[in-house]
Amino acid sequence: MSTLLQHVMSPEVRPFAIAAAMILIVGALEVITMLVGASLSEMLGTSIDFSHPSDNGLINAISWINVGGVPLLIFLLLVLGAFSITGFLIQDVARMVAGPLPASVASLAAVVVSVPLVRAASRGIARVIPKDESYAVSLGDLVGRVGEVVIGPLDQGPPGRVSVADVHGNRHFVMAVAAPSSLPLPQGTQVLLVDRVDTRFVAVRADDELKPTKPTLST
Repeated sequence: MSTLLQHVMSPEVRPFAIAAAMILIVGALEVITMLVGASLSEMLGTSIDFSHPSDNGLINAISWINVGGVPLLIFLLLVLGAFSITGFLIQDVARMVAGPLPASVASLAAVVVSVPLVRAASRGIARVIPKDESYAVSLGDLVGRVGEVVIGPLDQGPPGRVSVADVHGNRHFVMAVAAPSSLPLPQGTQVLLVDRVDTRFVAVRADDELKPTKPTLST
């Protein structure tokens, strides 16, 4: 066991061991967020909009690699898994031939090999994941919806988080700031999403007539 641990933590394979550990961490975070009523995959899925071309080259590059359009959390796990597995295999082959490669060289080779693997895997997984196009909504469809501040307060500074349901009842956790003329909106406030700039929404306090009504007990 100690020999295996020394092999996994040796400097030449350390980047790939870190990638493998991140898979476990991301999985644990997803479980924890689900237990508290949120979802890491939902948060990541609404933080970046891949459905339209972007001025951000990184987002376009990720869209090209994620050719199947799988959810962002699955894509992240695919990248980490492909990088970790190919990295360990490259170093094992190099060790049998001559000796382990420097970590930087092996990491670059693992990235080159991982890109086509991730593209193929995302395409295959996308065919398996059930999809219902009638339930697909874009971030722009959430403008005009009423939600609740779950991480706040919202002001004109760094964005907080708003929990908002789309027209189909699916819940999203989106980044939002208060409108320029709005006072800070504390956690638990019902807000109306009035605008969107990139992936960040602008919110104001919802009027009473817009707030969802709570069911009452009939006598």
